[in-house]
Amino acid sequence: MADPTPVFDDLRAESDELDRLVAELSPEQWALATPAPRWTIAHQIAHLAWTDRSALLAVTDEDAFRVLVEKALAAPDSFVDEGAEDGARLPAEELLARWREGRTALDVALRGSPPGARFPWYGPPMSAASMATGRLMETWAHGQDVADALGATRAVTDRLRHVVRIGVRARDFAFGAHGLSVPADEFRVELVGPSGDLWTYGPDEAPQRVTGPALDFCLLVTQRAHRADLALHTDGPDADRWLDIAQAFAGPPGAGRPPKGDTTR
Repeated sequence: MADPTPVFDDLRAESDELDRLVAELSPEQWALATPAPRWTIAHQIAHLAWTDRSALLAVTDEDAFRVLVEKALAAPDSFVDEGAEDGARLPAEELLARWREGRTALDVALRGSPPGARFPWYGPPMSAASMATGRLMETWAHGQDVADALGATRAVTDRLRHVVRIGVRARDFAFGAHGLSVPADEFRVELVGPSGDLWTYGPDEAPQRVTGPALDFCLLVTQRAHRADLALHTDGPDADRWLDIAQAFAGPPGAGRPPKGDTTR
């Protein structure tokens, strides 16, 4: 069994980087609109705090987590927004403290979990490493929304490898979420990482292929940018279709982002 410590460390680093971005914001900046419709920077951090708490309960209190799942099933179209809205109403310093406390508690719980343990989630049960990878993906994606709202440019790091891995593994889920038949064959994915090295997934001889920068792939599968604005290329109709529907997150298909210059929504 692989040591999960590196992904725990990367999640902590990703969270700390976002923390530095928001720690000194003014109240007016916390209220800035982000690319997510109706969500401010406060909503983005509140959502991360809410999902960190959900993950903490999944790891430490399955009965309490089961109650959250029941609430989600009762209001599948609104429970995520409601959690963000509740947190966004808090004073900025209280919201920031809640996020810091929650993610620290989750970090401790994940590092202390028994080897091989699996925890309930809104989809299939997850290992500690998978839970941390999912939290890193969400932290990076919502951090991108915050950076976009502030007009900030974030450093591109090899932590993107975790986001890429989720996006590649979620291929079949994306097809199923759109009611499409899952391709029978594996795809070849070749992405250039931030350091210039090549990250590869799938058989080398696969005719269906996706190539391009790892950053662009991450922006695509987290639906933080439109495909038309990214330098991703495909060979094969199934791979091409995938890039139109790809998502690294659970749940129904998202609306995605319009191409740059599109002001219709």
